[in-house]
Amino acid sequence: MLYRRVTLALLPAAVLALWGCSSGGPNFVAKHEPWREQEDQSCNASGILRASAGIQSRTSLGGPSECGAVRPFEMSSALNGRIAMRPTALLRCPMIPQVERWVANTVVPMARLHLGSEVVELTVAASYACRPINHVSGGKLSEHGYANALDISVFTLADGRKISVKGGWYGGQRESAFLRAVHNGACREFTTVLGPEFDSNHRDHFHLDLARHGRQGLHKSCR
Repeated sequence: MLYRRVTLALLPAAVLALWGCSSGGPNFVAKHEPWREQEDQSCNASGILRASAGIQSRTSLGGPSECGAVRPFEMSSALNGRIAMRPTALLRCPMIPQVERWVANTVVPMARLHLGSEVVELTVAASYACRPINHVSGGKLSEHGYANALDISVFTLADGRKISVKGGWYGGQRESAFLRAVHNGACREFTTVLGPEFDSNHRDHFHLDLARHGRQGLHKSCR
């Protein structure tokens, strides 16, 4: 497939605003990948997502071959409003059921087990952003550019404690055990999970996405 280098500084201001990029921002390399559009359309057609207080549909951000998604959603909470997500995440359809599963099957029970409290809020460090991986100009377009990634940096508990990835990964025994369990659980729901042991760019958050890895797109990257 042909790669296309997109120089953001040369795009019209209206397009830059729509993509969430600023004039003079970094350029990136992107290629058209039909599976993205196919997954979006299949997810949207399935009816798995319904508008609610925590999930609202947005108009298209653009085609799936570069920045944007066929039909993005705003996710302001998980589990029917029980757990807030701040700021609101902007994600493509296939990501949202996986976030819900991760929160329900891992985050909530592991908080009870290791911390003896309920999680009431997730701090969203990043979701949709039209940029290259790790903000390196000229690099490959990040999964964030497809609204196909979510970064979480802090878990707030009902008793007021804030468990941050940066402070807790190598912190107290209970906090560290919780964060490592949450990281491992994410590997069951997402195809890419990156944390503090991957590199310095991820020392303060978990990166979760549904990228395809390997020739058949079946591999996972959990680090």
